[in-house]
Amino acid sequence: MSTPTHAPTRTRTRGHALTDTATLLRRNLRHTLRYPSMTLGSVFGPVIMLLLFVGVLGRTLGSGLAAAGGHHRGGYVDYIAPGIIIMAVASGSMATAVAVCVDMTEGIVDRFRTMPIARGSILTAHVVNSVITTVASTASVIAVAMLLGFRPTAGLAAWTAAAGLLLLLTFALTWLAVAIGLVSPTPEAASNSPMLIVFLPFVGSAFAPAGSMPPGIRQFAEYQPFTPVIETVRGLLTGTPIGHNGVIAIAWCIAIAVGGYFWARAGFTSHRAR
Repeated sequence: MSTPTHAPTRTRTRGHALTDTATLLRRNLRHTLRYPSMTLGSVFGPVIMLLLFVGVLGRTLGSGLAAAGGHHRGGYVDYIAPGIIIMAVASGSMATAVAVCVDMTEGIVDRFRTMPIARGSILTAHVVNSVITTVASTASVIAVAMLLGFRPTAGLAAWTAAAGLLLLLTFALTWLAVAIGLVSPTPEAASNSPMLIVFLPFVGSAFAPAGSMPPGIRQFAEYQPFTPVIETVRGLLTGTPIGHNGVIAIAWCIAIAVGGYFWARAGFTSHRAR
């Protein structure tokens, strides 16, 4: 019985998936280094927020926080820094939407599809590249926060737990960003679509306790995905109570990652079928 001519190609594709991903990852990292504007932008925005809310409004907002019973030993910077760190994660992850959309609209992905490479490596390389650059940009924001007076009281175990949650959130939001990039018709649309996600922490507990907000807004802030993540990271780094927020935060991250992955896979398959 004769073997179909496409069988060797499929076997090679599966067997070299890691190599293909590494090759495409090097390509994406070179693009990131060559055009660093998106990465720098994901750092610039959160740093401006830190300077504004700590350096300009910190004393006033810190007094209000203390009156509400939420004063931290280090002042308002200890309260706001975890929320800004989450914003940095969201900003860095969402930048992936533009990179994916550019690849899809410029035709390079169509060229990749004519080559004997693992199809999944195309998106996986974008995800790994985003995780690496987001971790670097988030570390920069943490460094700036500490320069402005952020003084975490966390030990090694708490730091490890906080880093693990931030990494899980990065992974989840990156897959969501990949999906957005795949369904966006233009890079401009891909850059605008994730803005709601990037600024969702504003309507959470990033800048003020959810309990201090008016009814309606308070319920939204309490049940949206970023609030339990912020409260968990804040609790781990500054020693405030976490309660059930840790479990809820992990559940949200897993749900976003799974939803983003399947949405991205469907979008990639749909684009291939056009």
